[in-house]
Amino acid sequence: FGFISGSGSPAAFLVACCHRRAARATAARLSSASSTGSADDAGIAKSASVPSSSTSVMNVFDRRAKLLQRRRGLLRPERQCCGYLREEMGWRTFDRICDIKRDFSVIVDYGCDSGHIAKHITADMAKRIYQCDWLPEALETAEKSPEVPTHNVLVEGENFFPFAENSLDLVVSSMSLHWINDLPGFFSREILRALKPDGCLLGSTLGGDSLYELRCSLQLAEQERLGGFAPHVSPFTSNADLGALMQNCGYALVSIDVDEIVVRYPSVHDLLTDLRAMGETNAAWNRPLRLNRDVLTAAAAIYDFMYGGEDGEEDSEGQRRRSVPATFQFVNFIGWKPHHSQQKPARRGSASVSLRDLGSVMEKNGGGGGGGTDSKPKS
Repeated sequence: FGFISGSGSPAAFLVACCHRRAARATAARLSSASSTGSADDAGIAKSASVPSSSTSVMNVFDRRAKLLQRRRGLLRPERQCCGYLREEMGWRTFDRICDIKRDFSVIVDYGCDSGHIAKHITADMAKRIYQCDWLPEALETAEKSPEVPTHNVLVEGENFFPFAENSLDLVVSSMSLHWINDLPGFFSREILRALKPDGCLLGSTLGGDSLYELRCSLQLAEQERLGGFAPHVSPFTSNADLGALMQNCGYALVSIDVDEIVVRYPSVHDLLTDLRAMGETNAAWNRPLRLNRDVLTAAAAIYDFMYGGEDGEEDSEGQRRRSVPATFQFVNFIGWKPHHSQQKPARRGSASVSLRDLGSVMEKNGGGGGGGTDSKPKS
């Protein structure tokens, strides 16, 4: 589950095919609907990029299965109370946008889901917002900014970014890039192409240590019951790999940092229920189509034994409740399209002071670092 697999079946792919015609009809309807006007009125979404046809891309995720999982998640009754992670990361992404002291004419939220970022953006930050998502049902329910004209755009292809070259000031994304197969191509051929010079890419994605408790518990349980284990947890990128990827794609001034959010659940079954409602079940091609019930029971016991504990709350009988933690690691990133006005590193060999003389320089300038000499405060 990752996330975890076990909820799919061969019939699911037939159902997904049946939804394609309805999805196309919904896309046509959405293309002409927005809060204040159509996307065509803005003159940006008119120029569509050509989907990549590279044959060297590693195909890790089943896109049709992921669309079906997300559609099922939207229909689950507990969906309304399971958006806490997206809501939190949407707010944190908005807070990072506020740290950039400039006005953005056009902002694109890629993978908007229920509009967790756009609803916070105010009129003094942007003039126009485009919310993009793969799922028509998500766009229909996505919240919009109360002050900024917001347009919905359906993105049918994984490497399809329907915006003209040098047309966007800011592209944001929260909790959606971890399901893209060709992330290098999407960063370079699509987003970097569409950004204006000195335009910004900012967002967050799930990191490699996400749900490590669940991953270890399932591996130990399957090893014990079946003599081997299958990849039940989806692969995620690490912060080092993501930073190197952005630099290789041509972004400047790349900065990476990591957040961890630990959520406690009454049991592992409650964790799995929330992951299904989020639409975040495993969509890797090599996932097993079902999870053995005996293995799940053993995994729940191992999870509680290795990571469970009392969370400080008491039940009606005065007994402290037990809960299990689930760690979600988020890799936050920001990069800029190169521009001549950006800071440049100093020329190699241009330094005028050696690090060996740093102590004496600080002493001379009154900056402390007396090299171990005693100094007494003046009375």
